[in-house]
Amino acid sequence: MAQPDNAVRPVSILLVEDNQDDVELMQMALESVDPTTLLVVRNGQEALDFLFREGPYTDRQGGMPDLVLLDLNMPRLGGLEVLRAIRGRSRRFNVPVIVLSASGRLEDVQAAYATGSNTYIKKPVSFVEFENVVRLIRTYWGEVATLPPEGV
Repeated sequence: MAQPDNAVRPVSILLVEDNQDDVELMQMALESVDPTTLLVVRNGQEALDFLFREGPYTDRQGGMPDLVLLDLNMPRLGGLEVLRAIRGRSRRFNVPVIVLSASGRLEDVQAAYATGSNTYIKKPVSFVEFENVVRLIRTYWGEVATLPPEGV
């Protein structure tokens, strides 16, 4: 059954974040933003395994997330390496990637966009600001933007 044009469609977000406090902040911020599914991986290698159905995620069920929220500084494989792998994999792999990082360094912002990030957001310090940013991300990518169908 097709949803009416004004319906809020469900959105699935893959959060690539190694900091448990930031994961919990995201979970709390999304509690008031429905309908959203949050999937969490703890490092860059796990993110690639999840996205490309490799390693422990070979048999995972479900499709691709609607968007990826990616931290830059992580163990095993950093955010820029993850972004390079995602963008280099295939032109058909076009899931939006939003870098959500504590870094506001101009070099990091430039590198993220040059590597294929759709958006770069510096993590807000206060919970209220963080919640507002999460709501804006959810509203834009879930209600305003038209996302391509999976595999296109």
